[in-house]
Amino acid sequence: MFDKMSEVLIPIAGRLNNNRYLTVLRDAFMLAFPLTIFGSIAVVLMNLPFLNKIMDENAVAVFRNALNVAPQATMSIMTLFVVFGIGYYLSRSYEVEAVFGGVIALASFLVLTPFIVEPEGQEAIQNVLSLDRLGAKGMFLGMITGFLSAEIYRRIVQRELTIKMPDGVPPAVAKSFSALIPALITLTFFLVLNIVVTQLLDTNMHDVIYTLVQAPLVGLGSGIVPTLIAVFFIQILWFFGLHGQIIINSVMDPIWNTLAIENLNSYTATGEVPHIISKPFMEIYTVGMGGTGMTLAVVLAILLFMKSRQMKQVAKLGLGPGLFNVNEPIIFGLPIVMNPMIIVPWILAPMVTTAFTYFVMAAGIVPPPTGVTVPWTVPIVINGIMATNSIWGGLLQIVNLLIVFAIWFPFLKIIDRVNVQKEHTEDSNPSD
Repeated sequence: MFDKMSEVLIPIAGRLNNNRYLTVLRDAFMLAFPLTIFGSIAVVLMNLPFLNKIMDENAVAVFRNALNVAPQATMSIMTLFVVFGIGYYLSRSYEVEAVFGGVIALASFLVLTPFIVEPEGQEAIQNVLSLDRLGAKGMFLGMITGFLSAEIYRRIVQRELTIKMPDGVPPAVAKSFSALIPALITLTFFLVLNIVVTQLLDTNMHDVIYTLVQAPLVGLGSGIVPTLIAVFFIQILWFFGLHGQIIINSVMDPIWNTLAIENLNSYTATGEVPHIISKPFMEIYTVGMGGTGMTLAVVLAILLFMKSRQMKQVAKLGLGPGLFNVNEPIIFGLPIVMNPMIIVPWILAPMVTTAFTYFVMAAGIVPPPTGVTVPWTVPIVINGIMATNSIWGGLLQIVNLLIVFAIWFPFLKIIDRVNVQKEHTEDSNPSD
């Protein structure tokens, strides 16, 4: 059965893992990671629960207003960083000048962005960019524009439709002139597209893509069933030795990150969180509990209740990294990869805890993640509190840890019994 599954899954996973566009998309989101961390820290500080006990109301308002520029300058305009990253990394993958690919992609996106704001009950304000167009609402248009502009740019460059400067011209000047014609053609394409959409259709590309593409996909990705399917495939790919997060997240990250930005925008404006599932939800309540598959509970179960020397040695090696959500010692040391005795709890435990977490949050018992980005190496409980801005977020992780412990325990006892018998046999019959 495992051979047949691997014959089907491994080639598909390999193609996804090596896909140029998915790799570029993953790298583009990672480009924005340190910036979103900075903005997230500011949001956490702005919403510390004890602020109103150490400051008066006016001081709290001044403090929050002073820090509010941090998330606005980072997380609220995350689409700009992603667009630049897509243009940069895709151009680099084709071995053309990457920086110009990035800035042309960014300019192409801005060409399609309305420079107008229409406050309710007031006259429209011209030459103003709305932050929501540069953040969550413009994410999918930004990705499409980034890929399309970089493809146009690199094709023109590779066909040598460029201005070549004579030898002796400084490299920076030569590269600028070389990018001139590709930039003009690429930006003209998006300018014409914008004219057609705005003048003939009386709308804009942001609204078109948001309505036809982004809203349906985000609505689908925020549901528990698609999320459980994603968790299932992450686990099954890891079982066959493939990095499930990299493969599945390359597809799902645009949706989960968009949901996170919408959560953060709503939370900072109103204190409400519209979506339960988002990128922080997936990281804090799956990877953030000891690594992929929530294996911190497995390490603790082995150390506390198992007798096998081999298992205890692996658990001792895995405890330190596991506290910081790194669990390769367990995945490859227990082992979990290609171990038929472990496949059931390995897949079942994350799916059960993900569903449990979703319904607990949907019931209002625990608040969902606010959208802040918490580094995935932050230990359990601390990351849950930071992500939800509530102590209940950390307590829920402890409950989830106990659920994982209960699911794994009978399987670990079986493996432990087999290993103890094997070790006893080896001790009784030492080799020469």
